[in-house]
Amino acid sequence: MERAFQVDLRGVVDLLSHHLYTSPQVYLRELLQNAVDAITARRQSDPDAPAVVAIDPPETTGDGTLRVRDGGIGLSEPEVHELLATIGRSSKRDELGMARHEFLGQFGIGLLSCFLVADEVRVLTRSARGGPTVEWTGRSDGRYRVTPAAHERPEPGTTVTLRPRPGMEQWLTGAMVADLAVRYADALPVEISIGGRRVNSGALPWQHRHPSPAARAAALREYAERVFGFAPFDVIDLAVPEAGLTGLAFVLPMAANPAARSGHRVYLRRMLLSDSVDKLLPEWAFFVRCVVDTGELRPTAGREALYEDDLLADTREALGAQVRDWLVRLAVTAPDRLQRFLSVHHLGVKALALHDVEMLRVVDRWWPMETAAGPMTLAEFRRRHPVVRYTATADEFRELAAVAGAQNFGLVNGGYAYDIEIMRRLPLLDPAITVRRLEPAELTTYFEPPDPALEARLRPFLRLAADTLHTLGCDVAPRSFDPPSLPALYVLSRAAAQAEEMRSARSAANELWAGVLGAVDATGAGERPQLILNLRNPVVRRVAEAADPSLAALGVQALYGQALLSGHHPLRPQDSALLNHSFLGLLEWAMAAGGTR
Repeated sequence: MERAFQVDLRGVVDLLSHHLYTSPQVYLRELLQNAVDAITARRQSDPDAPAVVAIDPPETTGDGTLRVRDGGIGLSEPEVHELLATIGRSSKRDELGMARHEFLGQFGIGLLSCFLVADEVRVLTRSARGGPTVEWTGRSDGRYRVTPAAHERPEPGTTVTLRPRPGMEQWLTGAMVADLAVRYADALPVEISIGGRRVNSGALPWQHRHPSPAARAAALREYAERVFGFAPFDVIDLAVPEAGLTGLAFVLPMAANPAARSGHRVYLRRMLLSDSVDKLLPEWAFFVRCVVDTGELRPTAGREALYEDDLLADTREALGAQVRDWLVRLAVTAPDRLQRFLSVHHLGVKALALHDVEMLRVVDRWWPMETAAGPMTLAEFRRRHPVVRYTATADEFRELAAVAGAQNFGLVNGGYAYDIEIMRRLPLLDPAITVRRLEPAELTTYFEPPDPALEARLRPFLRLAADTLHTLGCDVAPRSFDPPSLPALYVLSRAAAQAEEMRSARSAANELWAGVLGAVDATGAGERPQLILNLRNPVVRRVAEAADPSLAALGVQALYGQALLSGHHPLRPQDSALLNHSFLGLLEWAMAAGGTR
């Protein structure tokens, strides 16, 4: 036998208050939305009908209740039973001309939000289609009654009366109601009055008329300071007709955290949805805060966020394109302002350049990268160097920048966010552009080898140095290069680095995996790092000329350790042991030499 579901209204209200809405304050938003819908429906057939929603707080009613009155289409007694006592039905609402796209409107649970603050809701309503005034009284325990009203309303419309539940009185006070009315309903096209005084402007910020562009800019700047707390760097007008969306994007004048999702102010048919809607713009556009109104995007059930669907995805892409177009215009019309903008928000622009060629062109031309010759744009770098070479990390760049700059060797620091990806995309601007990661051995080709006579004199020292570092897997090579202040350079090719990683992994693996790794490592077994000794450095010359072989060996060990540290290379246990040995050995030699004086 089939039976109908029984609805526990207290359970439904508890569900709303704890899981659907974030705050009881939404009760007023829902009452205002219902009133505006009713007014809109009536004015379709009677354009001269009053467009006023009057709110009487307890301070005005004098009996502790809150009243919300409208001159809308009203309800007849059958409609009262159909709409106010049935949860989840919306067909009759559609017949009244009050259909909505929003989820809550379709399921007719807006009035239930009143039970968040009151145990009893009284509705006095008279239909504009004719019939007597009807009174509906509902309670949070699920009971309701419908009776003829004791007094007729003089005009069609509806009055909702709430008596606050003990402990919820603060949500119905005049000050609280005024704050909520201004917050949610300031832009509504009907008059919202409290105690006979209008409290809403009836327009969105971009709809106000101003005597001049300068006056408009000043008004929008004041609005941004009041709503978002900053004076914007610039203001971008937004429009997405498919979503019925218009609005503004305010560009932040200060750096923003890319990881923090931006909160935007979103209106739904001029009723505030939320001040903190995220995912309205692409992630890279974290440098703007938006205020928009939409007629087509769908809200979530709690009407405090936007429902993620194809239309929202298309809108997000369209809004991102409009922010991007503003940046392109700025590059053409105001490059100085673009430079100021990039100095603050380069991360967002670089993130956009990863998938937008025009923005890649902006970054290429205007954003200064860190190079061995100082900051310069990639476009300028290519005018000086035929190949764009980059380091994979900032540490590698810091180790090689001074050397590369002294040899006039073009090198870009790829250690910052997005920079490598941007450089790899440069051939999209011109297929002739060559971009590749630096192989450190390339740099050493710019160094001068010693002449034959000098090499012959250095041969004993070089044999000693090679023997000293042999167990560490490092070769030694003498060269002359600038700057002379750098005594030695530890050069590790990518192949050598990979071979070292494989050797370390093999030593830590069990017998089976060691054999497998050994087979894989066989191709790179001959790759070894090099310690390049700078023959222009006075310390290197003194070490090379040392008469005591043990002192020269200590000097080589110290040069090796210094090169590892200055290049930010990881120290293996044997490297740390060698550093300690060289330090103690040089200290003992110095103390012994001092004792003989």
